[in-house]
Amino acid sequence: MKLNRLAQYALPLITALAAGGANADKVRVAVIDPSSGPFAAVAANWYKSMLMQVDAVNAQKLAGENTIELVAFDNKGSAQESQILLRTVIDQGFRYVIQGGSSAIGAVLMDAVNKHNERNQGKEILLLNHSNADPELTNAKCSFWHFRFAPNSDMATEALTTEMAKNPAIKKVYIVSQNYPFGQAVSRSTREYLKRKRADIEIVGDDFHPIGQVKDFSPYIAKIKASGADTVTSGNWGPDLTLLLKAASDADLKVSFYTYFANTYGVPLALSPASAGKLKNIASFSPNNAGFNGKEFVEGFKGKYKEDFILLPLYNTIAMFAEGLKRAKTIDPVKVAYAMEGIKMKTFSGEMEMRAADHQMQAPLFITSWAKVDGKSVRYDQNDTGYGWKVEQRIEPYVASQPTSCQMARPPR
Repeated sequence: MKLNRLAQYALPLITALAAGGANADKVRVAVIDPSSGPFAAVAANWYKSMLMQVDAVNAQKLAGENTIELVAFDNKGSAQESQILLRTVIDQGFRYVIQGGSSAIGAVLMDAVNKHNERNQGKEILLLNHSNADPELTNAKCSFWHFRFAPNSDMATEALTTEMAKNPAIKKVYIVSQNYPFGQAVSRSTREYLKRKRADIEIVGDDFHPIGQVKDFSPYIAKIKASGADTVTSGNWGPDLTLLLKAASDADLKVSFYTYFANTYGVPLALSPASAGKLKNIASFSPNNAGFNGKEFVEGFKGKYKEDFILLPLYNTIAMFAEGLKRAKTIDPVKVAYAMEGIKMKTFSGEMEMRAADHQMQAPLFITSWAKVDGKSVRYDQNDTGYGWKVEQRIEPYVASQPTSCQMARPPR
């Protein structure tokens, strides 16, 4: 399997013979995400975000004497391809894998990692999940070998539906999501939570569509119009959300949108000024948050890559992994995993904690709305549009947190 280093934006990488061998201070990490297909541009932004933090970690010795090296592998958005790549990276000596482009792929990789580790004691692999949000990954399917650095969809939906419930104008809601575990979880939890918080709200539609395959969302917009919905909520991300919002704008659909990934790379380019105040998004951070302390990183990223830094979990993944390496004083995945359990760290949005019970990150969430830059509540725009994300509400970790059903089996220390 030929290694794909995402040549269009890769940085020079250190060559290491094997992770966990003689060069124990060089930790190679395989990043298995798409660098081709409909989500390639989004994943490229993810990769750059992690590279930026890796550079800072290595320069400041935040991983102790270790240095971290990222190597990208193109899974083409395919679960089958991801399984093949996992075998490839294991054969090449990698002990750490980062992935986050799909909960369905994440579940497949978790299962494969669990089986590998059971059969290969002393050669274990650790899976670091930067963005997969299916709640089951840290509930029924939880694993000692998996850490999630983003909120799961139940955490995000709890916050988003609380915001929706406060709006008396919302009477009829239409749900549109990609047909995979995250989208299905969004549908389930939206129905459940709105029924609990606002039983008067009617769900007038609940559509799933193939992920990354729909080129024209006008039929979905027509169904939304016909339903009489005043509000749409969608778990879509990447091009699927871009095209959905563009179709809504083209059809002059006059509804409010509540989303999970409207700050995804490139999505704001589909937004019109009319979206201001009518589009809300749940996010792990906003550079427009009062007290934001990530100015140097955000502005440095923009200067270096001419793009916006968008997803804080990417930064958090590298930051906490580095801290785990530093505390463990070894690159052995078992010891690093134990070292990461319960870590508390300051991040751009406040304090984050890796909950030991299920390896689910606990961190603040933010309800944001699309708004024009005013130099005060909106200082940073996105995609050079002159519009950015205004923070409407900060949700503390203890509020965003959800209980877990995880019954985790742990290896000997």
